[in-house]
Amino acid sequence: MYDTNHLTHALRQSSIGREDAVFAQLPDGGTVTFGSLFQGAEQMAAALVALGVLPGDRVAVQVSKTIEAIQLYLGTVMAGGIFLPLNTAYTAAEIAYFIGDATPRVVVCDPRRLDETKSVSGDAKVMTLDATGHGTLRELADVQTGFDPAPREAGDLAAILYTSGTTGRSKGAMLSHANLASNSRVLRDHWRFTADDVLIHALPIFHTHGLFVATNVALLAGCQVVFLPGFDPEAILQAMPTSTALMGVPTFYTRLLADDRLTRERAGNMRLFVSGSAPLLVDTHEQWESRTGHRILERYGMTETNMNTSNPYEGERRAGTVGFALPGVEVRITDNGTEVAPGEIGVLEVRGPNVFQGYWQMPEKTAEELRPDGWFITGDLARQDADGYYVIVGRQKDLVITGGFNVYPKEIESLIDDMPGVLESAVIGVPHPDFGEAVVAVVVPEKAGLEPDSIAKALSTVLAKFKQPKKVLVVDELPRNTMGKVQKKALREEYAGLFKP
Repeated sequence: MYDTNHLTHALRQSSIGREDAVFAQLPDGGTVTFGSLFQGAEQMAAALVALGVLPGDRVAVQVSKTIEAIQLYLGTVMAGGIFLPLNTAYTAAEIAYFIGDATPRVVVCDPRRLDETKSVSGDAKVMTLDATGHGTLRELADVQTGFDPAPREAGDLAAILYTSGTTGRSKGAMLSHANLASNSRVLRDHWRFTADDVLIHALPIFHTHGLFVATNVALLAGCQVVFLPGFDPEAILQAMPTSTALMGVPTFYTRLLADDRLTRERAGNMRLFVSGSAPLLVDTHEQWESRTGHRILERYGMTETNMNTSNPYEGERRAGTVGFALPGVEVRITDNGTEVAPGEIGVLEVRGPNVFQGYWQMPEKTAEELRPDGWFITGDLARQDADGYYVIVGRQKDLVITGGFNVYPKEIESLIDDMPGVLESAVIGVPHPDFGEAVVAVVVPEKAGLEPDSIAKALSTVLAKFKQPKKVLVVDELPRNTMGKVQKKALREEYAGLFKP
């Protein structure tokens, strides 16, 4: 009897009776069936139990993207454990914080990092899994037999994902079986995924986008994935003629646009391109449509909620917006908890079955951001346009207050990004002795020769004086995290002394 509130039961349901159907096409030409995927997941679950994992225990994982890593995710949840994926770029010092905070029963790492991981692992058992899917955990799993999933309730935790920690130490967002299962079902249906689809899966799996959107949606739909270890333009372009969908971040699309082989003919079999995790420039949106004939579908989500809004599958996919609230999800824009009028900027709040259970070991932080009536305060500033589309203006923490006036960086960035010779920009606030904060524009040119004065002069005719950057800086590139999101905190730190007397 399958319990659809149990995440792994829900993910397995579409492949019952289709165990021989292909789930993954691998880079070496091999394939993985649904049957072998879940058999391996059962063996992983049995291996974790043999290591002492009990329902509710955490399993911390910092490994390369492999089918075995997907099986480890599924196996952890089958065993009743809580999956804790960690960015492969994190150092041992950073890992020490997560292990100390989450106190996992088991830590799984790459064999090359075994010694440094052991040095910060505390009482956790440390196992290995390498980029080929081999290691001590795989060896233990291989000698295990079948496994019946541990009984879990809808509200029991399935995963903890740590936020990037841009405002202080990282927070562990607690996600339940029902949070993940409900959101994946909505996305499968809203984006029309079926068993006939072939999804190009080039996203990392230590993040919501690759793990809970791409992987879960594919499993719920029972469709195939072209399983790539990372972003590889060559592999994506080769896969496109026989695939139907791609989920990516804006960087995927800008880099693919740089390749002349991206044509309408190559994208002719595709039905859907999804972008998220960072804002998609209007120019990228328009170039993609011109080259491929497809309009990218941009959506909006967070670690704490998975996906909240989406541009429509049918209807206008409006560049510069993140569409409408997904079915079953409520969205509102507020000022201190009171809804603002349409068109006004406020803080975006979300309520629904997708909203997390709170922050691990942080009841005070949970109380600050999760209202008693279920509304989650996202910290994103947004507005609704005249047709009801949501527009993300920026992060509340990125708001610049200069001389007592509020400045929304997105407004200035949009103007700069539209200027000839500009590739992209980031607008930040830095300390200023007279104004409290000064507006600073950090600009990446398309090619050498872009003059800061020309940007400042162009902005002076279209922006109020208080909004105009006190300084325009031209740089080679903007700092980004692994999902392509610009790290404004790093920029603020770098230029904090710009106006020191």
